[in-house]
Amino acid sequence: MALFLSSSPDPGWFLRHRALLLAVTGLLLFLLPFVLLGEQSYVTIDDNLDVELTIPVLLARHHVVLDYATTTVVEPIMNGLPRNALRSGLNGTVWFFAWLPPLAAYFAQQAVVRVLGLLGMYLLLRRHLLPKPTDKGMAASLALAWAVLPVYAMYGLTVLGQPWVLLALLNLRRGPGRWTDWALLAVFPLWSMFVFVGPFVVAAVGLWVLYDGWQGQVTRGGAGRMLGGVTLLMAVFLVVEFPLFYSLLVARQFEPHRVEFNLSRLSKPGVGAGLRSAGQYLLMGHYHASRFFRGAALLAVGLALWQAPVGRRRVVRALLPLLLFLGLVALGCGFYPQLVGLVEDKLPLLRTFNLTRFHFLAPLLWFVVLAVCLGWLTSPRRRALVVTLQLVTALMMNPEWQANLRHLAGRPRADEPSYLAYVAPGLFRQVEQNIRRQTGLAPAQYRMACLGFPPAVAQLNGFYTLDSYQNNYPLPYKHRFRPLIAGELAKSPELRTYFDAWGNRCYLFSAELGKNFRVGKLPGKVKQPGKVVQDWAFNAPAFQSLGGRFVLSAARLATPARSGLQLRGEFTGPGSYWHIYLYEVAESGSENQDGDKGISQKTAEIL
Repeated sequence: MALFLSSSPDPGWFLRHRALLLAVTGLLLFLLPFVLLGEQSYVTIDDNLDVELTIPVLLARHHVVLDYATTTVVEPIMNGLPRNALRSGLNGTVWFFAWLPPLAAYFAQQAVVRVLGLLGMYLLLRRHLLPKPTDKGMAASLALAWAVLPVYAMYGLTVLGQPWVLLALLNLRRGPGRWTDWALLAVFPLWSMFVFVGPFVVAAVGLWVLYDGWQGQVTRGGAGRMLGGVTLLMAVFLVVEFPLFYSLLVARQFEPHRVEFNLSRLSKPGVGAGLRSAGQYLLMGHYHASRFFRGAALLAVGLALWQAPVGRRRVVRALLPLLLFLGLVALGCGFYPQLVGLVEDKLPLLRTFNLTRFHFLAPLLWFVVLAVCLGWLTSPRRRALVVTLQLVTALMMNPEWQANLRHLAGRPRADEPSYLAYVAPGLFRQVEQNIRRQTGLAPAQYRMACLGFPPAVAQLNGFYTLDSYQNNYPLPYKHRFRPLIAGELAKSPELRTYFDAWGNRCYLFSAELGKNFRVGKLPGKVKQPGKVVQDWAFNAPAFQSLGGRFVLSAARLATPARSGLQLRGEFTGPGSYWHIYLYEVAESGSENQDGDKGISQKTAEIL
């Protein structure tokens, strides 16, 4: 890394590393739409803006980043979610959001993660996979293709940082290694997600060492150093994630709702369904771990088998272990829900710990396959074709980047709102002021729940919600929340299975809305709602027993009185994605027959 730290690089330095500098420039151009659009940028919503971004914001806002006491809770989530159910305060992502406003933190993290991903892949390629002097341009281009993959930046280095781990392990395998190799393995857990990569990296390296030993390809010292490296990695993960391990395994702070997971109910049965799912994992991957078509790597494999001067047998021997591992991972992921259904009663741990996350290793392994094949190809045109195909594939399958390009071109998608339109701080400020004016209460003094939009939006705007989207929360809370929506679950077998067999989305459901958790207003119609729920079987007394008072809904309730609610306000505006209705639990006997007459409606026009 000394070449990046030189205080006075000479002109020859720039010439020697011009390919890398061009790749970094290309990455900065890739990030430019975020800078140009600012708050009007599109930020991935599903499993990101609707949950992941909110967590570090609330940890910092309520000053509990490093408060691991078993009594500490995060009040705005689910009536006080145990702090230890959320991210560790030692995770780098949390500190980005502790130091910067939410959107600035998101942009900064994305930029740093992608730059580090590019540098890590470049060094891995140059030192081990594409080391020839003539391969600099190819390595830089492939590193750029890696850095622009569609990934969840909120997971930090979980995916894009893996080349640093592989680089360190290969260095230790080859020779004594340097202190920097050990440092890389120690730093990676500080900015990645243990549940996504930790155990799976250890398992993969264990298989790797066994295969090396079987093939006689590594010395005992090399194997020992590799095992020592992953031991260090796991040790740091244990330190970083200590609150989670302690609360679940030692102190048993709470029983997680995950013990009731029933993956077999959530998946389609049969060999055909399993094979289709396996094919999806193999050829496209999973969106959490980067979804992109593996066509470039497969093309490179085909060209290597056809053209490589080393001979077809050597190509097969070198690639078969990797391709076999990728195929087995895909098959395991495809059939995992069905297999777990057969043994989950005897092995309940399989309900809570998702073994399909081996797929988080797949993007890097496919790039290794691609790089190995490129090293064998002799035709510059074919090599350029393969790398260009991978780069274009990554860009075309990056929904965040594509949405922002459409916005810059003046053709934004109506169903993919900008960050500002989605979070809508002006709109929800009007809601908060309306409640304060009517009741004299601040947000911390009442609880609410949301219908037709993610509770994370309300949480980001300072409200305290009884509902939320969480990967880990107490099972008793799920049981207490269910009566609120039992009537709607009875109407919809799909929603009933969705909640009972999974339940991460502990939401107010409506059978009429189904799984539409983003009920935006009709484009261009500021005062007209997009959805009307005709009959909502809401249990208002159960809601009150949890401390609930208000319901914010993105859909209008045709007969709120039947749900035990009264309309207290209506809010909309041209700058917001939402048309929000504020309902309050009606006092006993005070409801009107139609739920609308005599109720003061206030429309706040938000510019």
